Amino acid sequence: MRSILLAAVAALALAGAATAQVPASLPAGPKVTVVAVTQPLPTQPQYTRVDIPVLREAVGQRSGGRIEVQLSTHAERNLSGTELVRLVRSGQTDIGAATLTTLSGDVPILDMVDLAGLAPDIGTAKRIAEAMLPVVNRDLERFGARLMVIYPFPAQVVFCRAPFASLADLRGRKVRTFGNSLVDFFTALGAQPVSIGFPEVYSALERGVVDCAITGTGSGVAARWPEVTTHVSNLPVSWALAGYMVNIAWWNRLDPQVRAFLEGALREVSEKQWELGAAATRDGLDCAIGKADACRIHSLATRPMTEVPATAADSAALREILEKTVLPGFVRRCGARCGEVYNQVIAPISGIRFGG
Repeated sequence: MRSILLAAVAALALAGAATAQVPASLPAGPKVTVVAVTQPLPTQPQYTRVDIPVLREAVGQRSGGRIEVQLSTHAERNLSGTELVRLVRSGQTDIGAATLTTLSGDVPILDMVDLAGLAPDIGTAKRIAEAMLPVVNRDLERFGARLMVIYPFPAQVVFCRAPFASLADLRGRKVRTFGNSLVDFFTALGAQPVSIGFPEVYSALERGVVDCAITGTGSGVAARWPEVTTHVSNLPVSWALAGYMVNIAWWNRLDPQVRAFLEGALREVSEKQWELGAAATRDGLDCAIGKADACRIHSLATRPMTEVPATAADSAALREILEKTVLPGFVRRCGARCGEVYNQVIAPISGIRFGG
């Protein structure tokens, strides 16, 4: 697992180096103020390591002060992801970022990009996201918004209060999940999915209301889950993919040179978020198991956990449940067209077709 993740980091870094960054300058002209609301919390690496240095600082500096990005988080604006979508659609916010599951209430096809078991590694997740971006925008643009970038959080993995050696050991355990495909996945495993808001998961694990919970490797460490769990899997079940979206009417009104400048900035954001997603996945695990020399992004757990290596049987179960349960469940919710789109766009990447 470690070698795969390190290879992913290197590959993504090389890809980023070859892609255009924020332009070095912008011709003089009227000042443009951009209102952007991105990550849930101001302490998240996605905000402190990417959004602030690129969107707030680099854009202002390289545009000679012509573009000012007024950047804030959901928490600072007292917003939920759902409210953020409405703000972007209404034009009250120019750029917003939220998880695809948050956006999928209006655009169900967005769930297809990050189904449980679909992407066993971050490279596959990136290929699927890039292939699906123009497809989902055909639906999203009917609501006056456009996704410019899809990016990952660290791999979504299982934390448990008691030892386990494989996914099969989760049978009968109560597992905190989020999103329809994760519910389908853990139900197929024989576990009992439980819906609990992220802020309440720590106390639910502490009291034994749930036996296990799924979240990003780094997110679990940041929320101090190692204090109330003992074992963590290194098997990516999904990636909690998210996206930066713009209000189309605002975007189309921009000076073409300003628009091109911001496109370059968002490309740089994309590259850095994918690099961070890969690095933060392994870093979260190293911080959780108490490996101080490798814990550089998140905080070191005060009570080290045991890492549970993914087995060949786990990987096989992931694909089998995707094919037999998760994918059919998604198509039932989304409609026959979604099954056709999946087979056209994602099946060549995943190697699994809907309907056999």
